[in-house]
Amino acid sequence: MTDSSPNPLSTALSTSLRTLLRSLGQVVLQPNAFTGVCLLAAWLLSGPRLACAALIGAIAANLNAGLAGCPEADTRAGLHGFNGALAGLVAFLMIADPLLASVVAIVAASCTAWLLRPWSHWLRMRGLCYFSSPYLIITWLWLPFIASQGAAASSPPAHSLDTLRFGGGVLAGLAQTGFASGPLAGLLVLIGIAAASRKQALYGLIGAGFGSAAHLLLHASTGLLDTGALGFNGALTALALTGLGVGFVPVLGGIAISVLLQTVAAHFGWPALTAPFVLAAWSIQWLQRRITHEPVAQASGAQRATTN
Repeated sequence: MTDSSPNPLSTALSTSLRTLLRSLGQVVLQPNAFTGVCLLAAWLLSGPRLACAALIGAIAANLNAGLAGCPEADTRAGLHGFNGALAGLVAFLMIADPLLASVVAIVAASCTAWLLRPWSHWLRMRGLCYFSSPYLIITWLWLPFIASQGAAASSPPAHSLDTLRFGGGVLAGLAQTGFASGPLAGLLVLIGIAAASRKQALYGLIGAGFGSAAHLLLHASTGLLDTGALGFNGALTALALTGLGVGFVPVLGGIAISVLLQTVAAHFGWPALTAPFVLAAWSIQWLQRRITHEPVAQASGAQRATTN
């Protein structure tokens, strides 16, 4: 007679794997394991170095979230791992030496987990979601000291613009939400978002498209369109605000704010990363509270419970 009871070890491994994948999915504000698989595929397509960076960061953050006493249900939803994944990605993008990049990635990702609980509490008292702000804070602390270790990025050449090229740039913008690159990687990200929510996928496309077009109208180089640099903050803003349940007009307003903030940061040479998206989403949350005198629902993809 065979024992049909589940193996505790295999159950634990399955739970850990799904937690890790949800952490990756939360990079694009989706608490969905399949979204995480699509993000991982996009990183592998862009280079195994990025995939390793995201995994190192997410694992380090999840482990430290347990040590910090964070709620286990939130960890399983990926809420404690995605800022770690982003911290790891930035470390590997900015630092050429693999060993130093690994050390910085682990330390930075661990710090995001310890920062998250008090920081999110402080923001919640003000009716704001934390989004990717923990990794931004930690990254800005180490970046001035180690950024020179990374390879200097050259400005991509400008080119003539047509519909096909613009569409590729929009998809590249979706890829850049997780620091991946290229239209194919962006298509994988789009599929992952659509698996969690077709509405979110549509708004992500709108955000990347509107953001890219607005940057071009503000005379951004068409060469940046291919890199996805013009659309990713708009895409993230649209995904976040759609998750908050605001209307279409506030979403467009948030995208416009993110474009202006990114343009200002680029003008002064500041390493904005995803800060324009975070500040734009906070601005809309604040405006909604002032208009309605009620807090916006705290139910974005980066705050809600796991479902898949």
